[in-house]
Amino acid sequence: MRSDSITLTGLRVNAHHGVYDFERENGQDFVIDVTVWLDLRRAAASDDVTQTIHYGELAVEVTDAARHNPVDLIETVAERIAAAVLAHDAADTVQVTVHKPQAPISVPFTDVAVQILRTRA
Repeated sequence: MRSDSITLTGLRVNAHHGVYDFERENGQDFVIDVTVWLDLRRAAASDDVTQTIHYGELAVEVTDAARHNPVDLIETVAERIAAAVLAHDAADTVQVTVHKPQAPISVPFTDVAVQILRTRA
């Protein structure tokens, strides 16, 4: 894994994922953290955004991947996000955390999250 990375923390998106009908109907907020490892030397040397991954565009891609096509599991959402990030040629490895702070849990809690680490095949 490369030592250079870009991190997006706390991306918020309202989506309709969940096992229960009320989650699909009402939707809820999800919070996403993404770290992508890549080689930033060429971008730094050239000062050229095309030599890196534009983090503003990446934020939109990540939230779009999380917003659409409701699924039961946040694990599935995390995989979808990882695939979107790894579609960038510059990306070597990605870590995705999907938080579900309004998860339907019957005991007090602060957060529920899944985290995955994926490397380009």
